[in-house]
Amino acid sequence: MSEPATRSGARPAAHPTGPKIELHVHLEGTVRPATLLAMARRNGEALPSNTVEGLAELYRFRDFNHFLQVWIMTTNVMRTEADFRQVVVEYAAEAAAHGAVYVEGIFSPWYRVHRGVRVEEIFHGYADGALEARERFGVEVRLTPDIDRVLPPEQAAEVAGWAARFADDGGIVGLGLGGPEVGHPPEPYAPAFALAADAGLAAVPHAGETAGPESVRGALDALGARRIRHGIRAGEDPALVRRLVDEGIVLDVCPVSNLRIRSVPTLTAHPLAALRAAGVACSLATDDPAMFGTDLATEHAVAAGLGAHARDLYAAGVAGALCDEATRAELRRIGADTDWDAAERAAHAAAPAALARLDVTALDGEGSLR
Repeated sequence: MSEPATRSGARPAAHPTGPKIELHVHLEGTVRPATLLAMARRNGEALPSNTVEGLAELYRFRDFNHFLQVWIMTTNVMRTEADFRQVVVEYAAEAAAHGAVYVEGIFSPWYRVHRGVRVEEIFHGYADGALEARERFGVEVRLTPDIDRVLPPEQAAEVAGWAARFADDGGIVGLGLGGPEVGHPPEPYAPAFALAADAGLAAVPHAGETAGPESVRGALDALGARRIRHGIRAGEDPALVRRLVDEGIVLDVCPVSNLRIRSVPTLTAHPLAALRAAGVACSLATDDPAMFGTDLATEHAVAAGLGAHARDLYAAGVAGALCDEATRAELRRIGADTDWDAAERAAHAAAPAALARLDVTALDGEGSLR
């Protein structure tokens, strides 16, 4: 899993808005409704609806907790090594079509193991999918399992142990912390992240999405966060913003996700521009694209409309990627060979329609997928 992209049998196709690095995507949340239905039939699992349209209706999220309920309910259909491999490969194909050259995929093993799936099937399936993604689409995929922050510390340590066990040959490069922030601060999970650090895994927790700056500060101080997934509420604390800049902490920002779960009222109110203006490095990602009705090209159009520059988003991705130096050098080469002025023009041209469509959807009061 450490070989650079130049050794792949394929290369991603060029995209008008430039190459992209995505550091924050939940692999379970990339699965489109039709595939979920096929997996459910294959595995004898029930879903709340047996139609694509019915599942899409579920994706009208009232808030973050409602989103989590739907996420757990739908993603429980994934049960086999073949399922997990398919998830990675199909998302790599989609991401490559939007210009992705490097992806760090998140997955939540505890939910699957809790329902009787063997941990080996989960990790081997995702790792094999990452290898196939490189060979077929030229996309480098690294993996960062998530601890759910409602777990007791003892079970969190078990997840960290699984990540450490598969770190050497399974493409695992970091450990995350996801789930409901409010009422679940990061500090109790420090022992689990210390275990992961001993195995050479970086800490990449979610923080500052639905909770305030104290969540980001706790992730940095207690978990030793290498990056912060989301982090948008850090802007409420100028001292914390200065710390992020001084320490070179990259925020993996997901504007459409923030809109869909109502962390921001509209995209035009999103703090990405303010964070960038303050000097905070921000990468751009989709989070759960199938559930939020987004993709990498849409996110980059939105970011352009908010004043972010594609070359800066890519540079933050290079800086934040948990990859070996050979791969990082290849990512830098790809960036150096890109006509960023043309990419900026393309992203800006797509921005008005993307912002208008998504903000109107948010204002309809449903948070709906359209």
